[in-house]
Amino acid sequence: MSRLGTVSLRRRVTVTASLVLGVVLVALGFTIAAVFSAQGERNLNALLAGRVQLAQQLAKENVAPANLVRRIDARGVVVSLRLPSGDTIGTPPERSGGVKRVTAVLTGPPRINGAELVLTADTALLDGAERTLARVLVAGGLVAIVVTAFALLLGMRVALRPLDRMTGLARSIASGSRGGRLSPSRTDTELGRTAEAFDEMLNSLEASEERMRTFVADAAHELRTPIAGVNAAAEAVLELGPDARPEQREQLELLLIRESRRAGRLVEDLLDLARIDAGVRLEPGTVRLRELARDQADRLTLLAPSLTVVVSGPEIQTVADEARVTQILANLADNARNAAGDTGRIEFHCGQSAAGVFVVVGDSGPGVPEADRERIFGRLVRLDTARRRDRGGSGLGLTIARGLARAHGGDLTCDDAGFRLTLPYR
Repeated sequence: MSRLGTVSLRRRVTVTASLVLGVVLVALGFTIAAVFSAQGERNLNALLAGRVQLAQQLAKENVAPANLVRRIDARGVVVSLRLPSGDTIGTPPERSGGVKRVTAVLTGPPRINGAELVLTADTALLDGAERTLARVLVAGGLVAIVVTAFALLLGMRVALRPLDRMTGLARSIASGSRGGRLSPSRTDTELGRTAEAFDEMLNSLEASEERMRTFVADAAHELRTPIAGVNAAAEAVLELGPDARPEQREQLELLLIRESRRAGRLVEDLLDLARIDAGVRLEPGTVRLRELARDQADRLTLLAPSLTVVVSGPEIQTVADEARVTQILANLADNARNAAGDTGRIEFHCGQSAAGVFVVVGDSGPGVPEADRERIFGRLVRLDTARRRDRGGSGLGLTIARGLARAHGGDLTCDDAGFRLTLPYR
């Protein structure tokens, strides 16, 4: 993964804005210079054309050549009139560069008919104005860039205060402070949306932390009971004398085994939850749900021969991890047995719907109140009713079963009929 660039945002924005402004000013300067040069050229051509038109009009009016030259003379324009007789009136045209020359032949009375009029305009003034304009544009552009960069550096301090506040809040949370929020006044802006997402992240993190703290405390409490039982049984076994009755020693040994198994079951379930949280690895294959349900029914019959177990529905199959689906059904079967008792009734019903294939595990025990049908899947949740889930177990069976179901892309829910395991149909 590439590292995040952490160049100063103030510097980055300032440099970027200055570069953009510089490019805009250069383009604008070239545009202004080109427009100024083209307009100056048009004005000069219009001046010379006007002078030629005036000379033609004066020639037709038989104005004296000297008077004609004097009247069409203008600032920056040198007039030279070569008469048909060969005489030249006015200043001879310059041959050096930096001039614009226009030649016209006049028509009129014999003394001026065919005379050659030469108008020469000095472009040095126009070139000087263009150079002056270029210097003004360059100087003005540099000043504008410097002033803009300075103003951005000052303005960014104010504009980035919300980010500084986010940084301060993040550091305070990292140091152990909790409960702080940005609480943006508006959420329809870039900073507002970022602040809102930041607060939502903090809410989620703190809620997860609180759930984890509660879970660890509950798990420690759950482990304390079997461990205390193991310790008590072990101490009692050690204190038994050689004259102790065999049935008394056997009873303590059975208690020791039962409590150690209970602690081991809780540890295994905690490990399963950790694997689910980290992303459980599935090994998909063809799974026949009715066959797996039949296996669980046979297991329950062996554990409690007086229990009535029924498997109904067609034989359906899908692609899933058979070991994990078996684990889900085993947890549901044990939960149903705890609720129904060893003389109750349990039914596995298989089927399929638009959502996928399913197995419903129902029992004759006390139902789950509607208000608790979602809470019952929480970790180490105990219901305040006659129905106790995972009695004698870890209290995590339904949590693990739902996690495994959702890892398959399905779900585990509770309704009036019982617990419904749904898997995608593949």
